[in-house]
Amino acid sequence: MFKFEEICELIRLVGSTGIASVELERSGSRLRIEGKSHMAPVEGSTIAAAQTRVPVMAVPPREPAAVVPAVVDGEFGEVPSKDRGDETEDAGLHFVTSPIVGTFYRAPNPDAEPYVKVGDFVEKGQVLCIVEAMKLMNEIESDVSGTIVKVYPENAQPVEFGERLFAIKPA
Repeated sequence: MFKFEEICELIRLVGSTGIASVELERSGSRLRIEGKSHMAPVEGSTIAAAQTRVPVMAVPPREPAAVVPAVVDGEFGEVPSKDRGDETEDAGLHFVTSPIVGTFYRAPNPDAEPYVKVGDFVEKGQVLCIVEAMKLMNEIESDVSGTIVKVYPENAQPVEFGERLFAIKPA
């Protein structure tokens, strides 16, 4: 069982390093310490301590991610046309966009040929790629028939919701 001084030291470590939380479990007993941003007072709560002392390594806080304000228009959060590139190049093209945030894969497995390549003719409903999200492989199908003009992301590249995946010249 932890001594009171050991628990206080763990609390000080969590508070000084910026760690969101630490949870230790040993022999069915659990000790959880949450950082300042996640702490909520709970009346009548008890701390279940672990049976043996567990070494804790301090982890330095991560750099905050850059926040870039998103400018969107349209009903489904489409990227404004001024940020899409040259309008003359885009004229007459249909764009297949990612319906989810995930990882873009051009083929069903690393050893397989890509589903489609630039210059291929695709039918409406044909699988173009996979976007993996939370270990689920989501097949992305073409919603028009036509010729693939451009593939935007690289294989295994992360993609955002609404990001262009393919440009198709409709037939």
